[in-house]
Amino acid sequence: MRTYVSAAAVAAAVTAGLSLPASAAAAAPTGGDFNGDGYADLAVGVPDGTVDGKAKAGYVTIVYGGPKGIGAYGSIRVSQATAEVPGSPEAGDRFGASVALLPIGTGGKALLLVGTPGEDITGLGTDVGMVEAVSGTKTGTSSGSVVLDGTTDSAQYGLAVTAADVTGDGNKEIVIGGKDKVVARVAQGEDSMVATVVTAPMGGRAPILATGDFTGDGRADLAVAYRSTTPSTQSHVRIWAWDPAEQAFANTWNTDNTGVSALAAGDFDGDGHDDLALGECREYADENIDDPCGPEALAKGGGIHIHYGAAAGGSFGYRQQTLNQDTAGVAGVAEDADHFGAALAVGDVDHDGRDDLIAGAPGEAIGSRAGAGAATVLYGSAAGLLDAKGTARSAGLQQDTAHVPGVAESGDAFGAALATGDYDHDGRVDLAVGSPGENAGSGGVWFLPRAGAAGSTAFTPAKLHLPSPTSALAFGRYLGGR
Repeated sequence: MRTYVSAAAVAAAVTAGLSLPASAAAAAPTGGDFNGDGYADLAVGVPDGTVDGKAKAGYVTIVYGGPKGIGAYGSIRVSQATAEVPGSPEAGDRFGASVALLPIGTGGKALLLVGTPGEDITGLGTDVGMVEAVSGTKTGTSSGSVVLDGTTDSAQYGLAVTAADVTGDGNKEIVIGGKDKVVARVAQGEDSMVATVVTAPMGGRAPILATGDFTGDGRADLAVAYRSTTPSTQSHVRIWAWDPAEQAFANTWNTDNTGVSALAAGDFDGDGHDDLALGECREYADENIDDPCGPEALAKGGGIHIHYGAAAGGSFGYRQQTLNQDTAGVAGVAEDADHFGAALAVGDVDHDGRDDLIAGAPGEAIGSRAGAGAATVLYGSAAGLLDAKGTARSAGLQQDTAHVPGVAESGDAFGAALATGDYDHDGRVDLAVGSPGENAGSGGVWFLPRAGAAGSTAFTPAKLHLPSPTSALAFGRYLGGR
């Protein structure tokens, strides 16, 4: 157990060292550069990894980028056994259950945020959870701090983590998901406060977070949903915006009776307003006349439902589109259990000024090999992800695609996690694809330059000289990019 650190001490540490300039992402096209060499890096969370003999203590692997992308330039392993990281590895901590790399300066240097939902804290109980921040050097780590502890037994803070400038003050607030709760550490001048975003029944699962300016007021908003496999009329996707007058988060938009597996924000139609994609969207109440996930037929195998943004004063989400693998122009065929949209990532892959959406389908069958998995790049256009005729433009990727390393095998779950970044620093968006079922569950990650097959490579724990048991590691299930 780790001794409890007071909220005041944590607030001081965060305010002193963890303010994240909101403009840094735009100023640094390389994205999440942990070691400061000018190339984006990839964070791979391995919460089921063993550290110092402690099962599921967990660790994070930072895979360095370079001229050939990620996987060819080494990596480091960060855990609570790392000297600069607070705490110590304990069985079941699950350090790395959520990861993110966030820019902290105009040079593009990135800070690693790590969730540890199984952390026990003296005086509070078990699985209280916490989030830590770790900064890097060219060869390792330089310092670590506790961002926020959970407050009660089984709070599981750290099931999810992200950051965004929700107040419009130029700094990014750190947003933390726990069991049935989402909170944010909000800067208040020299101090900071912990603001509750939402407390709601989330089935005890990790809340799903995405950030974008959905209200058109120049500040980031927070979209919150959760993974749910049991139908419930409590299910929903909600958008929360910071209310400066009330110094609190206000609920500005809802789509009720809706379960999703992923959320992603991007400007898919290039109109300058952020849109929101709901991955593997499913409706949980047949009587709901609002049809929150679009036509029911498009839910087969996993449907993606997009709510488009509008200018300030307009109606966010009024314009909508829905697609699945049976939609014209979308690679593949919709089949039950494909889980199309279970993972989502965003980037301007074709460099046309509009965001594109990458959708993972970890349950996709390749021939007779069930659950081999696939990823699909859905290209944006002036009309969005579908043109005026309802047709998409896409490219399918899987391990049997020409020039993609490996062979599609049952249970690989290729596409279970996705991340984007300019890992080779050529000014174009690259794609990282997790395949946690690879090698009988040891796992692996694929690097796809410019989100295409040409020049693609793969790396596994063994290739990175990490512990590589033949099962249960699931390397590649949790990816954190820019």
